[in-house]
Amino acid sequence: MIPRVHQRGRSTTDALAEALGRPVSSREGLTDHTVVAHWSGLELYILEERTWTVPEWAAHLDDPLHEQPFATSPEGDHRAIFHAEILLHHADRELVQAEWAEVSHRLARAAGIATPGDDHGCRWIAVQAQPGRLDLLANLIRGVGGWLDQGPQFLKRLNDESRRIEADLGLRSPTATQAPGNGTDQAAAVETSPATALVEPGSAESHIGHLVRQLSNEQNGPLATVRSFIEHSASLLAAAPGPAAAEARLRLEWAARRLHHVQEDLTATATSVTSSAASVPASPAGPAHLPPAPIRRPR
Repeated sequence: MIPRVHQRGRSTTDALAEALGRPVSSREGLTDHTVVAHWSGLELYILEERTWTVPEWAAHLDDPLHEQPFATSPEGDHRAIFHAEILLHHADRELVQAEWAEVSHRLARAAGIATPGDDHGCRWIAVQAQPGRLDLLANLIRGVGGWLDQGPQFLKRLNDESRRIEADLGLRSPTATQAPGNGTDQAAAVETSPATALVEPGSAESHIGHLVRQLSNEQNGPLATVRSFIEHSASLLAAAPGPAAAEARLRLEWAARRLHHVQEDLTATATSVTSSAASVPASPAGPAHLPPAPIRRPR
């Protein structure tokens, strides 16, 4: 589970479009299957049983910006829209709605945008619209006035809570390393037995295909582990100030994407090699490395 905090913005519409993975539609409604959790004071604003459209959700979160136009951040800007995306490990199981809601409330408290019993705090919602992904959106202008100070350690709190949630729900951690031969993750230790040339036709291709497939395995291959570390490092830099940190984060994200393409190429290569090996006819039984018997001519 990797939390990534975006740069604060001035409008919720862009953040919602990223959370949904598509442009915002004025006619699309978000049900409780998509908005899996929200701030405790929302019920005071819902006067009838109906589904809010995406622009209505955006306007609800943007309202404090208009109600308190002079509120500014500690840095003196008006970018009050907080957006954090949380990505599950690609090998994690699919969570049910109640689990997504629990994850949302725990991470919202860790991020400082939710305080139990505070009905006049920040407006926030949690959107679960893409597989293995949760988006927290909030307005950092509190309902009773003033700007929420998340503190310098809120990203660390997010990461620490993510580790606890992984342990509680049986999810994978991007920082966990597996020792060779450890349970189901044994495939992460690539086989190092030497390939032999004295084998049946096609078996060398099968062996190489097997090794390459282990390298590129999305669930527990070594390249997937390295990619998780890179993505985790990029998420840690998301909240760091300054252009150098932003540039480093972008470089890490590009490195993770390139590594993912390498995994895809290796998987395609393994499939091609294995298919080629399967089409090679097997030779007669017997030790393949023995030289052919000499031909005896009749006298």
